[in-house]
Amino acid sequence: MGEVAANIGAVRAAVAEAVAAGAQLVVAPELATSGYVFADEAEARAAALRRDDPRWEAISADLPEGVVAVVGYSEDAGDRVYNSAAVLARSGRLGDYRKSHLWGEESRFFAPGDAAGAIFDTPVGRLGVAICYDNEFPEVPRRLALAGAEVLALPVNWPLVDRPAGERAPETIQAMAAARSSRLATVIADRHGSERGVAWTGGTAIIDDDGWIAAAASGGAGLVVATLRLRHPFDKSLPPYNDLFRDRRPDLYA
Repeated sequence: MGEVAANIGAVRAAVAEAVAAGAQLVVAPELATSGYVFADEAEARAAALRRDDPRWEAISADLPEGVVAVVGYSEDAGDRVYNSAAVLARSGRLGDYRKSHLWGEESRFFAPGDAAGAIFDTPVGRLGVAICYDNEFPEVPRRLALAGAEVLALPVNWPLVDRPAGERAPETIQAMAAARSSRLATVIADRHGSERGVAWTGGTAIIDDDGWIAAAASGGAGLVVATLRLRHPFDKSLPPYNDLFRDRRPDLYA
């Protein structure tokens, strides 16, 4: 918690491991460079990185051509601190997204972003990015899919909650449903273990664009890799008669 240099080292090591396993899109958890359970805003700011911090260049330099990394971090934006995700490639920074739906005590430390997810043109295609609680709102992944996202990168820190025996975490179920309802493949990077008394779900998973889990964490730290063959990146048809986007009735939803 708060050990930024060590956390960046861990991110770089994880990226290298993922690249060695053949990954083209690498997603690290929410606030991967800082930790999550801050005591106060001062601690969140002390662990924050500016967008022009030279250490970002080191992560980009680790990426081969054609590989993209999404890394959650506490962003120092001068008078405000944001819960953000950086989108990186070999060529440098492709952009940043600031979490707009803040969970629990996050509003004590962070300012909310002003966009419901974001899309970036990357070497792996049109990449949607949202952060954790953003995805609890169905409008966010649907908006990104309507705007042309082919895959959603979702850094998260999911606190462990009680659930019936044998059931998946509720956040995982919701993410599967959102992926299926928009036919939007989703790559989730979650924490494991615990931090300052908060236990994490360990819900890292790769969900295909039919809403099924292609690969998931089996417990503890580790890498999850899967090959996604996107069937519905732009074609949302459900033959022979239906189409998920064409059949929408937004005039009825207000």
